[in-house]
Amino acid sequence: MSKPLLILDNVSMYFGGLKAVDNLSFTVNEGEIVGLIGPNGAGKTTVFNCVTQFYKNYEGDIYFSAASDKLDLRNCKVTDVIDQGLVRTFQNVELVADLSILENLLVGAHNQFQTGIVSHILRTKKAREEEKALREKAYEILKFLGIYEIRDLYVKGQPYGVMKKIEIARTLMSNPKMIILDEPAAGLNDRETDELETLIYEIKKKYNTTILLIEHDMGFVMNICDRIVAINFGKFLAMDTPKKIQQNKEVQEAYLGSDA
Repeated sequence: MSKPLLILDNVSMYFGGLKAVDNLSFTVNEGEIVGLIGPNGAGKTTVFNCVTQFYKNYEGDIYFSAASDKLDLRNCKVTDVIDQGLVRTFQNVELVADLSILENLLVGAHNQFQTGIVSHILRTKKAREEEKALREKAYEILKFLGIYEIRDLYVKGQPYGVMKKIEIARTLMSNPKMIILDEPAAGLNDRETDELETLIYEIKKKYNTTILLIEHDMGFVMNICDRIVAINFGKFLAMDTPKKIQQNKEVQEAYLGSDA
């Protein structure tokens, strides 16, 4: 039986008088692909920002169990979350446009460097060996994603679907235990969306990682997820298999409105 990897326990988040997340609890187990769904304004991205510690002043608890001990993520700085094996992408692609595709991946591996900046400036043997190993790792990931041949091109000007792949590739550089994807299929055409669906399955298998995602494309979510969490106005509605979520009356009402 898979063990819990991410645990949200009665999490609430306020913005002034607005309660964006309201006593939300759910668990993501190791090896799962879990979708977080809800209408616009339901609080989905706020949940992600609490999990990754962009927001620190939430109520309740968020635990991550990648190691042997259960870690309270509130004790991590936002810049240290990646060191725990928890990485994310964003609604808007966050890449360095004036760097090459390969260089963007090496930026994503910053937490993997053991040597300091002085060693890299002096080009010590250990620094050169470390950089070579990370380049080889980046090459492997780029080949896996089918973008190795364009590795030296600038990110600027690349098709949107390629930039999505680059962003996912960058997360893989950090040896993630869990990848949080914020609307990964947004802006993709039908062919690219189908390719992404296959890619996420392959990432889960090859890199032994867990996926938590937000996505408005319900066909994509229903096809790819093992379980789905549905929320509305920051409140928990249901967590179940895609088929049972589709049949859930509260979820239907949140998306479609009541007959009344």
